[in-house]
Amino acid sequence: MTLSEAINRILQPDREAMAACRAHWNSIGKPLYGLGKLEEYLVQIAGVQRTEKPDIRRKALVIFCADNGVVAEGVSQTGQEVTATVAENFIDGKSCSAIMCRRAGADLFPVDAGIAVDTPRLEKRKCRRGTRNMAKGPAMTREEAVFAIEAGIAKAMEMKAAGYGILAGGEMGIGNTTTSAAVVSVLLGAEPAAVTGRGAGLSDEGLETKIRVIRKAIELNQPDPEDPLDVLAKVGGFDIAALAGLFIGGASCGVPVVIDGFISAAAALLAVKIAPACREYMLPSHMSEEHASKMIMDALEMEPVIHAGMHLGEGTGAAALFPLLDMACDIYDQMDTFEGIAVEQYEDYGRK
Repeated sequence: MTLSEAINRILQPDREAMAACRAHWNSIGKPLYGLGKLEEYLVQIAGVQRTEKPDIRRKALVIFCADNGVVAEGVSQTGQEVTATVAENFIDGKSCSAIMCRRAGADLFPVDAGIAVDTPRLEKRKCRRGTRNMAKGPAMTREEAVFAIEAGIAKAMEMKAAGYGILAGGEMGIGNTTTSAAVVSVLLGAEPAAVTGRGAGLSDEGLETKIRVIRKAIELNQPDPEDPLDVLAKVGGFDIAALAGLFIGGASCGVPVVIDGFISAAAALLAVKIAPACREYMLPSHMSEEHASKMIMDALEMEPVIHAGMHLGEGTGAAALFPLLDMACDIYDQMDTFEGIAVEQYEDYGRK
């Protein structure tokens, strides 16, 4: 499915299903709105799935792995060979996200969206081995950017066809906090220093280098902030592109997609700039400690559930949200109503 076809398929969530879900929440024998954002998330999922009985028993975390040519500028502690190593750990169940997914009952799907070397055990959806160095010229062509987005769309469609009720988007790619910061800087019209963090742990000197490289890449390539595809192609990464595609694809086929941390949020922002209607299909999981995370959430008008100082990536924050949603679903499905326990129902004066 092409990007334009996916965008044209996005429907508004079912407001009747959302109203019915909210009415059921309010009938359950507990304080009204007592579970806060978790209730809101289930109402949102009801609208996305177009039913008052949300079903998220089958969950999947899709991790797009890709390398970034800008690593050559010294913007990270490690070389890009680490991307392939960690990607292999996803397969072996040894990574943080793999361990968390096992606990959460979620399936994990690592995808090679642009790793610099071929990893035989990973599913491949890439058009080239890593992006070019954005400090020397555009990171990718516009056609390559669209290819990567459509790879993410295709993966969302595949997950829907396999029966998954909810997805989450993760990433792995050395240097991708640099590309994400560049994308966010342009899309939000913010200074690079305001949106750039230490990533996996840069020194003060390393952080200054990272900011300088991002500023240089933006000045050199002149990405058009009114053209999100141009921004992606010139200063983005294949993992960001594929994640944006997952968000757009999920919206086009009626599956909610959980946003992870900073990089995933940058991809969500990009997706909304490309296809505004996909925003209502997204669920933010946690507030990353990376500089620009709150700026992105504010721009998307979202408030994550988890505030735990996490900044690991790989979809770990999204995986942490899954058990909370499962507990909310259990209460929604199993708890008795006020009528059932013979207690007068609370008056609903709305949330304050």
